[in-house]
Amino acid sequence: MTAIEVSPFDLGLAAILVLMLALLTVFMRTGQWRPLLFSAARAAVQLILVGLVLEMVFANARGLWIFLMMLGMLLVAGHEVVARQKRRFRGWWGYSLGTVSMFVSTCSMLLIALLVMLQPEPWYQPQYAIPLLGMLLGNSMTGIALALDRLTEGAWQSKDRIEARLMLGLSWKTSVSDLRLEAMRSGLLPIINAMAAAGVVSLPGMMTGQILAGVSPLEAVKYQILILFLISVASGLGSVIAIHFGSRRLFDERERLVLNRLMPPQDNR
Repeated sequence: MTAIEVSPFDLGLAAILVLMLALLTVFMRTGQWRPLLFSAARAAVQLILVGLVLEMVFANARGLWIFLMMLGMLLVAGHEVVARQKRRFRGWWGYSLGTVSMFVSTCSMLLIALLVMLQPEPWYQPQYAIPLLGMLLGNSMTGIALALDRLTEGAWQSKDRIEARLMLGLSWKTSVSDLRLEAMRSGLLPIINAMAAAGVVSLPGMMTGQILAGVSPLEAVKYQILILFLISVASGLGSVIAIHFGSRRLFDERERLVLNRLMPPQDNR
């Protein structure tokens, strides 16, 4: 069974529906019609550009092009981690903490998937490498951003309690142990909810896309289970790394709480 091709008319009709939704928000005076239309237009442009780039990469499956595209995806994801935090670390820490955490967690899971599980030939075949990395990055990005946001905001709100614990002689790890646990829960919450609802409340995107493309539902299910498990490990491992180094960054070498390493609250609306 071949996939049904989406025509320009179909895309135009979907765009008209988005315009109707924007018009509805105007009548309701929610003030959301501008960001709605801007986000829709941005998504369309970005996806078209990505599609053109992927066409080129797939046609010239050279390791250098694939590496450069994957590097670009990682760097953009690192920026999105920073952009979603209310209080971020100052300087290069603000960007590098999330980026390095994602690099370690997602690349390790990607290599395991390509070299041990799927074993495409060559192992960096873009048909597998790029979509897998995109799913791993997208989900671990959300988890790491939530974890760091919970950690830094919690440290700011609980600074008196943390300093009291330090004055009692407790170590920096013990003083923020509850915040670290809460940050870890926040980082894992999205993927836990996704796995709990998979197949019952929703059909995950990868599985749905494969079924629409004509793949056997059972084969699509196997791929989806594989990627969900890999995403959960990538999100968890990335959150652990970010929380460990992020919480240590909150203290100086004498284990004093140093909140001036955090920037003022950011407006991320």
